[in-house]
Amino acid sequence: MTALNLRILRGLFGTIDHVAPSLAGRLAFRLFCRTPSPQKLTEKEKRLLSKAQNFMNSARRHSLTTEHGRVAAYEFTNWGGRRDGPTVLVLYGWRSRTEHMRAIIEALLERGFRVVSLDLPGHGSSGGRVLNIPKAVAAVQSAAQWLGPFDAMVGHSFGGAVALNAVAGSINGIPPVPVRRLVMIGAPNALPDLFTQFGQFLKLSPKAQDVFEGRVEIIAGTPLSSFVGCDQLSALDIPTLIVHAPDDKEVPATDARAMAAAGRHVSVTWAPGLGHRRILADPGIAARVAAFVATRKLRREDVPLMRPLENHLPIPN
Repeated sequence: MTALNLRILRGLFGTIDHVAPSLAGRLAFRLFCRTPSPQKLTEKEKRLLSKAQNFMNSARRHSLTTEHGRVAAYEFTNWGGRRDGPTVLVLYGWRSRTEHMRAIIEALLERGFRVVSLDLPGHGSSGGRVLNIPKAVAAVQSAAQWLGPFDAMVGHSFGGAVALNAVAGSINGIPPVPVRRLVMIGAPNALPDLFTQFGQFLKLSPKAQDVFEGRVEIIAGTPLSSFVGCDQLSALDIPTLIVHAPDDKEVPATDARAMAAAGRHVSVTWAPGLGHRRILADPGIAARVAAFVATRKLRREDVPLMRPLENHLPIPN
């Protein structure tokens, strides 16, 4: 967003906020959930799509119905192995797409997994221009019903938060999606922090901010304060791997540290120099993720506390 557009946007919200702060809060929530147009691609993105065309053509495409509309899903199978093997659901982040998860999908296929990648609402081939946690979790639940059960979930950025909330059952009326393993890559820890930052970005008044944050409980059935990753993870006993780059400029490393401290069932792998998006294309990270998903140990406490779980994974040098 240009500086001029930012001034215009803030000026507009400032005027509305002064006259009707409740309206400003509701409009802020609509803007917060608005997804970028999937048709507007950079030259780099166009090159990526072109290079990944054969990869995407190898997938079987499904159209799933949810209470929020239809979403697209892609089923990848290693046809040289069993098609009825355990399935991993892969979820990409905001303004991303399945092609960005290629390295991880291919590493999982090599391990004998069937992989499902989901286009969340407002992304890829799925309809709409609105996305929030309840819509995303509903899409995951639909994918579990039609293409599951899922042995594990792997999510990047916003997709990591969606995976955690789907497993934790944080949305009222949507049952938890059971998995054996969970991987969160470059994922944010606390949704309340994102709401605070967005409110500061728009310079909302305290009353407008309260309305903005209150929309979460209206649509999710649970308050915004419930959406804190480290708290959700501490209530689960699912072995979880946190993968994060210390130099991530979009999601700070402190988020990963907070979630890694949630319990002995949570491990962390640091990926120096790989930032927020390059981390997905790194073959070493892809191998680490696939090996963690494939490991059958049930608890991190199966190994000594001072020795991280990832040191015991069968990762080739």
